Amino acid sequence: MAPAIAPMKPSDIAENSFVKALAESSALSSVPSQFAFANDSRGSHSDSIPIVDFSLLVSGTPDQRAKVLQDLDNACREWGFFVLVNHGISESLLKDIIDASLEYFELPEEDKRRYEAKSPSDPIKSGSGSVINTANHRVHLWRDFVKSYVHPEFHCPDKPKKLRDVLVEFSEKTRSVARKLLQDIGQNLGLEEGYIDEVLKLDSCFQLYAANYYPPCPQPDQAIGLPAHTDHGLLTFLIHNGVAGLQIQHNGEWFNTNSPHNSILVNTADHLEILSNGKYKSVRHRAVVNSEATRISVVMANGAAPDAIVRPAGPLVEQDGRAYYHPMKFIEYVETMLSNRLEGRSNLDCIKIQDD
Repeated sequence: MAPAIAPMKPSDIAENSFVKALAESSALSSVPSQFAFANDSRGSHSDSIPIVDFSLLVSGTPDQRAKVLQDLDNACREWGFFVLVNHGISESLLKDIIDASLEYFELPEEDKRRYEAKSPSDPIKSGSGSVINTANHRVHLWRDFVKSYVHPEFHCPDKPKKLRDVLVEFSEKTRSVARKLLQDIGQNLGLEEGYIDEVLKLDSCFQLYAANYYPPCPQPDQAIGLPAHTDHGLLTFLIHNGVAGLQIQHNGEWFNTNSPHNSILVNTADHLEILSNGKYKSVRHRAVVNSEATRISVVMANGAAPDAIVRPAGPLVEQDGRAYYHPMKFIEYVETMLSNRLEGRSNLDCIKIQDD
């Protein structure tokens, strides 16, 4: 057995800022101390995670559509998560965006370092990332990532060349599906047709593309890909390369997510919780790692327009007798979250209106 490597120094982290290179090191047999994040990565399996058939929302009979609207409402209220099937996005496009994202991670490190984040407002960011743990120590995450703002303004790394065209199409297709789901969510919430489009300025909606690379880890229970968190935005779409790793929290228990081939995993995010005045919940989820195979996930976060002020919907506030969240400009919320300035605290907790 290869000897355990010595704890990495901060200078080593800077020199080897991408986890991919570390994981490929022949000397690696244990998790370096900077990555130590003890966790129970086991999750329960459940057949009850909701499935929503998008095709029946679009072209089903009235009875079929009514049934799926109820499925969608239950998913948003009870789980904050569902598996979207028959969504109309081609299998080839889903494969192409995974493949193009993998090509990015296989670039030489000097190409990826061009996009190391200098500011939360940088439209393209790349790196490995870290998080503040409960002991107030900064822990490095067992993943590499690339993120870019793709709507209303489109940004993309210039390499690999195929990524730009694929990402343009993926952004357009997912944006169309998200807007249709939000129309139906508005109907379920009892809002007037077009209400969400208008107040959140969805013609200029914010979309963020993120790809994550989780290499095999020698001690999966001693590291974390992404710790438990919620997402900014309205609806988050996620696809992956067939290697499991996403877990969601439901009634205090962690569940592994299993998705049928060619499906999209969707979770309700912070701004949908705010808009619904708490009727729908932004679900906590995490990414665990394994010792066998590289996992790649591609995420499209779908939100309000950057300059939109997101607040609980007026008709729901009237119905509930009060607002449960303070208003906040969408892009300010996003950049506060991306900056990690809250040091482990939830953005949602910060803008909830506390009971007297």
